[in-house]
Amino acid sequence: MVNLTHSQEHAWTVAATVTDPEVPVLTIEDLGVLRAVEVEGDRAVVTLTPTYSGCPALDTMRDDVILALNHAGYGTVEVRTTLSPAWTTDWMTDAGKQKLTAYGIAPPTGRASLGSGIIRLRLAVKCPRCGSLDTKEVAHFGSTSCKALFECRACLEPFDHFKVL
Repeated sequence: MVNLTHSQEHAWTVAATVTDPEVPVLTIEDLGVLRAVEVEGDRAVVTLTPTYSGCPALDTMRDDVILALNHAGYGTVEVRTTLSPAWTTDWMTDAGKQKLTAYGIAPPTGRASLGSGIIRLRLAVKCPRCGSLDTKEVAHFGSTSCKALFECRACLEPFDHFKVL
């Protein structure tokens, strides 16, 4: 008899609750790191694509996915990492971008995959605290490599901006 709770959808739902250890308001689903889940019996195979190849949070994400699925009754859990295609901020959910703003991090704006012939222009980054567009980049790398450090000239608060990658 097949255990109906051990379905691909159920395993995805469980894995999707795992949060990013660097930005704990985001789940790995919000971030777009959770790419695939396969289930056979009580065995689950989860595929993650890190935000970049040297992402220090990947080991923690893997361990948290294994713990969550083991706790949900999956006897064997394998977490695979794939670097191709490379992660892009285009994979972030709209809900995830809203969570970033509420947390005080300016979300990425625009699309990373614009196609050939498109010239990217850097637009102002909106302050997640006061909404001002009068901001400046202070450092190209913020608290993680995925973010840049900005300062708002209106409210004078520093904030991270999740780069478009």
